[in-house]
Amino acid sequence: MGLPIVYIINHAFKPLGELFAFPPKFFVIDPTLDNFKSILKATATSDIHISRYVFNSLFVTIIVIILNILISTMGAFALSKFNFKGKNTMLEINNMALMFVSVAVTIPRYLIIEFLGIQNTYWAHILPGLAMPVGLFLIKQFIDQIPNALVEAAYVDGASDLTVYRKIIIPLIKPAIATTSILAFQTVWNSVESSTMYIDNESIKTLAFYMNTLANNTNVVAGQGMAAAAALIMFIPNIVLFVILQSRVMNTMALSGIK
Repeated sequence: MGLPIVYIINHAFKPLGELFAFPPKFFVIDPTLDNFKSILKATATSDIHISRYVFNSLFVTIIVIILNILISTMGAFALSKFNFKGKNTMLEINNMALMFVSVAVTIPRYLIIEFLGIQNTYWAHILPGLAMPVGLFLIKQFIDQIPNALVEAAYVDGASDLTVYRKIIIPLIKPAIATTSILAFQTVWNSVESSTMYIDNESIKTLAFYMNTLANNTNVVAGQGMAAAAALIMFIPNIVLFVILQSRVMNTMALSGIK
């Protein structure tokens, strides 16, 4: 599992000769910073500073994670602890959604964005990221582990649904929230779909899109080095977030597998 990470790091520091070496070399022999310097030179000549793309990605990612957690936890709480008409149908619809890859819903998603008239806005980045069936599924499975007697005792003491949600459910499902946060972060941070399909205004496109086009818009030889460095730059936040939250993620997987 660690080898791809080691490869990405080594690949980013390879000079062009090693990038095109045959047979390919796993470890870098003569490390260089030329690939990163090429990215800095390319961004220096850009009409829009790279900090703008970084801000866009961070802003969109943070908003999506917050809203995703709010929607997933509230929906999972209702599906797990409440009884209402259509509950099982809604749960099955969510589970069916797990079967669809993002490419399968590209056209319907575009039609919805166009119908709402939110092209060239931050909402075009945010709205598609809010639908995360796997997050709802994981959190619902986690809430199922919470004894009904605990929830009922809170209601007997006069707690409202919102109080039970804030003071009982949320504190007990922090591992599942951490896992959902990582999944949401990876999905949004690495996505180029929204910038490609819904955004024409360059100033609100994301860092992932910029890094992708930066490497593709140069010649094939130089572009490979920039692509390797860009891949490492985009990967670092993912691994840092996982390292910070990995203990909670492991706890989620263990408890989710009990049932």
